[in-house]
Amino acid sequence: MTIRLASALLFILLAGCGRTPLPAEIEAVSMAASQRGDEAAEQRLQAWAADGLPVAERELALLYRKRHRDDQARTLFLRAARQGDAEAARQLGELERDPGKAAQWYRQAAQQGHPKAALRLALLLKNGDGIPTDKTAAAHWLGVAAQAGDAHAMFLLSNAYADGDGVPPDPRRARDLLERAADREYPAAIQELALVKQTGDDLTPKDAAEADQLLKEGAEHRRSNARRF
Repeated sequence: MTIRLASALLFILLAGCGRTPLPAEIEAVSMAASQRGDEAAEQRLQAWAADGLPVAERELALLYRKRHRDDQARTLFLRAARQGDAEAARQLGELERDPGKAAQWYRQAAQQGHPKAALRLALLLKNGDGIPTDKTAAAHWLGVAAQAGDAHAMFLLSNAYADGDGVPPDPRRARDLLERAADREYPAAIQELALVKQTGDDLTPKDAAEADQLLKEGAEHRRSNARRF
């Protein structure tokens, strides 16, 4: 069975079964509309959004944003965010030019555990960008993002624990976070860990050979993972 035929059958089944589609089903239809330009999929997505399904509103908004129809995207993101969709709230933060207003949307999404929103909120708080600087709150939201697996947040939180920036200094916690970020192929973490192994310290013995290997890995991941992070 071809992908297009499978998509068509999915639309027919969902349209006729009289039940609310699952988020994963909506996202599958959205993928067909976005990646393959499937008009039937887009129409189905529009119908679900018109019915007020927040995942459909968000997915249709993402499709519109991809086409640079930001005003339509914003309206749909707003509708979805007001129904509690975390990704829609994060997207509103990305569209908002006022850092203070963006922080409000990032906070809404971060409070639901959204890692990218938590990271963005932490950076605004750390730098005092449009909102008062709060290093303690910044470290908290970095922790939320790190707990959800965000390598960039792990790296920044590692530095916070190393420097006592918003949290009590904790070298072991800092090193653990640095190693976790490196394990997730975060280039800056790999390179910093390499520098540690070049000289050694109380927590890590000197290992020049491993340091050289890590430096090579860091350079490679910086090239290959530029868009990922």
